Amino acid sequence: MKRIIKLALGGVLMTAAALTAWQSTAFERVDGEKILVIAGRQGVKVLDPSVKYDASIRTFQQALYDGLVKYTGTPPRVIPWLAEKWTTSDDGLVWTFNLAKNAKFHNGDPVTAEAVRFSYARTLKLNKGPSWMLSAFLKPENIKVVDSHTIQFTLDRPYSPFISFLPWWFIMNPNQVNAHEVDGDSGQKWLLDHEAGSGPFKLKRFQQGKLYEVTRVKDYWKGFPYKSSKLSGIVYRLMRESSAQRAALIRGEADIVNDLSPDEFDALAGRKEFNSSTQPALTAFGLKFNTKGKYMSDRNLRKAVAYAFDYSAFDKIYNGRAVLMTSIFTDNIKGKITVPGMPRHDIAKAKAFLAKSKWPTGGIELEYVYVQGFEEERKMGLVLIDSLKDINITIKMVPLTWPNMKARGSKVETSPDMLAIFATPVSNDPDAVAMMYHPDSWGKYYGTSFYDNPEVHKMIEKARFTLKWEDRAKLYAEIQKRIVDDQPEIFGMMRERRIIYRSYVKGFSYSPVRMTSEFDYYPLYLD
Repeated sequence: MKRIIKLALGGVLMTAAALTAWQSTAFERVDGEKILVIAGRQGVKVLDPSVKYDASIRTFQQALYDGLVKYTGTPPRVIPWLAEKWTTSDDGLVWTFNLAKNAKFHNGDPVTAEAVRFSYARTLKLNKGPSWMLSAFLKPENIKVVDSHTIQFTLDRPYSPFISFLPWWFIMNPNQVNAHEVDGDSGQKWLLDHEAGSGPFKLKRFQQGKLYEVTRVKDYWKGFPYKSSKLSGIVYRLMRESSAQRAALIRGEADIVNDLSPDEFDALAGRKEFNSSTQPALTAFGLKFNTKGKYMSDRNLRKAVAYAFDYSAFDKIYNGRAVLMTSIFTDNIKGKITVPGMPRHDIAKAKAFLAKSKWPTGGIELEYVYVQGFEEERKMGLVLIDSLKDINITIKMVPLTWPNMKARGSKVETSPDMLAIFATPVSNDPDAVAMMYHPDSWGKYYGTSFYDNPEVHKMIEKARFTLKWEDRAKLYAEIQKRIVDDQPEIFGMMRERRIIYRSYVKGFSYSPVRMTSEFDYYPLYLD
């Protein structure tokens, strides 16, 4: 008799026999096909590629949509996708892309140059989501359809990293989007929980705050990187607690879990039935100083705090899975150097810098704000308390929800002395990191240091619009040294991924340009 195993969503009870079977094969079986189950901690708030992105949102956008190009490998490299090839003019202003002629949207419409023009223009006009990546040098009117499968971009200024941002600009079907426009909203309400893509999966269910399901497009125009698979689709089930994820994996209720706590991860990583992904992403963790605030505007005080901090605590908190920063750039950022003189725990130097500050004997209280419920960041606050005792500085720990943290950090007047921030660049080009220290980033979560050095800002602007890499590399080497010397934050660590998946899950790929809890569903299959 054919057996169909159903996922226990909403508290459905299973028989002992079914549970035993599930422990050896977690995925659902539907008509002989298989559904992969992922348990994650972050919900998918919106699917619209023009409006918003984070790790879980971008995971689904990559599954449902295609870009002109795509990131793959380590170090990250850009490969052709919807665009089969492209050319650049000698002055770096004109980029011409030739599209694959067999690409089609999920409803059967062809992917055309007009669809590309529409999608880029929509994102730029809405001025949300990824628009900031290109809006400084690309205007909607400068995107030209050459013919049905050739699209041309003319930039206001030459911008070498242009191609490195395009993997996150996804192409939408203009016919579907326009058909669902309401009161001039450009289809935003509909695209909140619907899709108009051409990607390897199409949307089946979107149950906000519970689960999200996609179905594999068997005749996907690009094909798949495996010969055959009975994979029918993927269910992403929301679980807020790391302990619940661990239990789900052990019981066979999930095939993949991500972003486990360090202790939960270690409890599973060594078991033979599981594989793990622990490579560092481009993500960097730092304690952002408000360099325009009452206390942290004093460079000597910033240096004192940086040298007083116990950096070995990162490794202890993450059970040996943290790598200390040796620059403002993480290791896979192009042009990264090891900056000499990166602060490490040294109380003598901390006291020497403190003596030159406006508070030579300490006696002040600094506010440390972190994400409420994020245990690792709470522990970092405890390390701060202990570390700064030696220079007579106390710490006030303030947990806030992420939206409230971003709101606090959006203005100099409200931003705390220190904010715990994980920041993931969207590109491995150094411009993606350097711009975090430019006034254009002030008030954004990664720009809460309000770093203000006009000379460095000019160098950043010059570097991003210089064509020759040799010249850019020299500028970025100096930028790294200068920012470290100014100490706008405690440059912390690169955190390794903490993803566990069952051994029968195949095709799991890694590229550091993806966030620590972000997936590429495209190559996944079940053995």
